[in-house]
Amino acid sequence: MVGKYLLKHGFRVAVIGQPTVENGSDITRLGEPALFWGVTAGCVDSMVANYTALKKWRRQDDYTPGGINKRPDRAVIAYTNLIKRHFKSSKPIVIGGIEASLRRIAHYDYWDDAVRRSVLFDSKSDIIAYGMAEKTVLELARAFKEKRDWKSIKGICYASSSPAAGLAELTPFEEVKEDKNRFLDMFIRFYQYCDDPSKGFYQKHGDKYLIHNPPREYLSAGELDEVFDLDFERDVHPYYGRLGQIRALETIKQSVTSHVGCYGQCSFCSIYPHQGRKVVSRSAGSIIKEAERITRLPGFNGIIYDVGGPTANMYGTVCLKGGAPCKNKLCLIPSPCDRLKMAHDAQIKLYDSILKVPKVKKVFVSSGIRHDMVVRDRNFGAKYIEELVRKHVSGQIKIAPEHYDNEVLGLMNKPSVKSLMKFKTAFEEACRKQGKKHFLTYYLIAAHPGCTPRHMYKLKDFLKGGVKTFPEQVQIFTPTPSTASAAMYWCGMDLSGRKIFVERNPSAKQKQKDIIRK
Repeated sequence: MVGKYLLKHGFRVAVIGQPTVENGSDITRLGEPALFWGVTAGCVDSMVANYTALKKWRRQDDYTPGGINKRPDRAVIAYTNLIKRHFKSSKPIVIGGIEASLRRIAHYDYWDDAVRRSVLFDSKSDIIAYGMAEKTVLELARAFKEKRDWKSIKGICYASSSPAAGLAELTPFEEVKEDKNRFLDMFIRFYQYCDDPSKGFYQKHGDKYLIHNPPREYLSAGELDEVFDLDFERDVHPYYGRLGQIRALETIKQSVTSHVGCYGQCSFCSIYPHQGRKVVSRSAGSIIKEAERITRLPGFNGIIYDVGGPTANMYGTVCLKGGAPCKNKLCLIPSPCDRLKMAHDAQIKLYDSILKVPKVKKVFVSSGIRHDMVVRDRNFGAKYIEELVRKHVSGQIKIAPEHYDNEVLGLMNKPSVKSLMKFKTAFEEACRKQGKKHFLTYYLIAAHPGCTPRHMYKLKDFLKGGVKTFPEQVQIFTPTPSTASAAMYWCGMDLSGRKIFVERNPSAKQKQKDIIRK
């Protein structure tokens, strides 16, 4: 995406996918760039991609040709070292993507079970372009080309020998590494302001300072359209295609991203510190044009497998307050804010418009649905459920209650099960009226900070007596960098500083999962 975006704006871009780190055969085959190297670990943090929640190696990688996991651990660091090994005095290295973005400040790393430095220092790169950095990278490219100073560009981090004027101070790395109370204080400050365009930070690491410029403003709807209107091939490059099938491509190439961002701010989720919580939606016209392009793909079978985003039914939802998001208020907890204008009516119209595109036979919603938003929408929530059941469910709808107990749900920033049960009742009634045999798929988490076996047995009882199902989609909690849940896991405290139970024993974590599965 970044390559296509730069290409549109007049830059020539060479892309090397998953270069081998064993030698220079891949990294050297396209030569040295004229302006800068751009390095990303891909769409998933490499440690999350490579290891299970119990730190067992994953042999399969759906994003790699042939499906065999060849991704290096800490891929951002591995790839920058690869460049420096084969290009001794080269152009600047700009790192980005979710791995670099979530590791941009001092952070807890589950796989080391320790606090690590900013990945800027561990990778010895020059710049981090954090967040959804399309415009940031374009501005950097123009600055490099015109030989202009780039250090004031929003959305970047870089190293300096002194702190920058006008920025707030985060507690130094050496202090947060040794003191969990100091770490928690630092994290809360970062977390409160990580998507506020008026707030920047600096953080001392040894004799250097990490300069964290303020975040870039969110893309407008028109700018987001520009990105997704680019001429994507929706296929693997022939160079990599000869190496084997990429499984993730099977559904992705016939799916449409309708929006970015998520108002949910779930504690365990990385979307907020990476994409931000404000939802930006594409125009209906842009989405319909993409659907038309999909119908021209070889072998198109008439199905759009998904129209969605981080949460499918946030498309078109806007905060009527405007401006920066509220600092000390959650958008959906304890219930959806009155200032959030739901757009389930716009979504119904959008799906119907896509169905009118020639050759499109089915339009499914496969992304997860935020059930509390549907229940809260008294004007169009019921109609949305009816339309999903009638035309847009391939057999199941994904929802993520994650747990049952209010104590655990509170730590997760998830709603109570009252809204879940209301949604379930409405969904099953719509299925009954229409003679459909659709069902709900429940995503659940075991061993989240604050969760004990007692809580899991309460969840099991609820599943048996309340929703009358035994879900298989139960995952053991993985602390991912720069998430609130990871901070709780490391510190053994919630964000208010209250001590909580944290399960750290791998076999005990598995037992929590087995309570539900067996």
